[in-house]
Amino acid sequence: FCRTMLKDPNLTVQQPFHQLVQKKPFFPSAVWRNAVRGMFIQTQDTPNPNSLKFIPGKEVLESRTMEFSTPAAAFCSPLARQLFRIEGVKSVFFGPDFITITKESEDLDWNLLKPDIYATIMDFFASGLPVVTDEAPRTDTAASEEDDEVVLMIKELLDTRIRPTVQEDGGDVIYKGFEDGIVQLKLQGSCTSCPSSIITLKNGIQNMLQFYIPEVEGVEQVVDDDDDDVEKEANST
Repeated sequence: FCRTMLKDPNLTVQQPFHQLVQKKPFFPSAVWRNAVRGMFIQTQDTPNPNSLKFIPGKEVLESRTMEFSTPAAAFCSPLARQLFRIEGVKSVFFGPDFITITKESEDLDWNLLKPDIYATIMDFFASGLPVVTDEAPRTDTAASEEDDEVVLMIKELLDTRIRPTVQEDGGDVIYKGFEDGIVQLKLQGSCTSCPSSIITLKNGIQNMLQFYIPEVEGVEQVVDDDDDDVEKEANST
């Protein structure tokens, strides 16, 4: 009967050698499950406690982003439609290499939602289906003949400095217009219902725009009618 000594600077433990050889390595349940399927999905917290960023280690939407605030809006994305089938999912947001899921309320435990989200994402990428079937190109910051020098500078700053930072937190910012010195922006993803979204808008985005572009007097958030209806419905339940 062979034994081996496991030596620690402060402790010596004697353990049968066959137990060392046969003992399986420990993996957290989510990581072990992903390893079995040959895919590792990392999660990352966002400033919004109701939103969680899932990083599948695969390209999701190249350099673009898309937000689906309702199941009806997900008609062009097979992956988004499947994620909406999970009870408790309020909205889905796709980034270049991540997926942000927003849950319906703080009362829902992420530990109960994660297994279904993991399984849905892994099964989808294993299927080989496209993430979106009818994706429209980004137009909010595309240069237009009607844009003056100030608007072009705003769009460039959004694309090069502001948007990448916001996307790191699982969200995005969409340019909606510039009028009377006010830049109109729409927040997406984890930023949509984030408690600190106003701070992000004023202290972060507004300060940066005003620093580089003196013509910018302020920034205001724009809420689409569909988003407003969803928010009212959520608050009434």
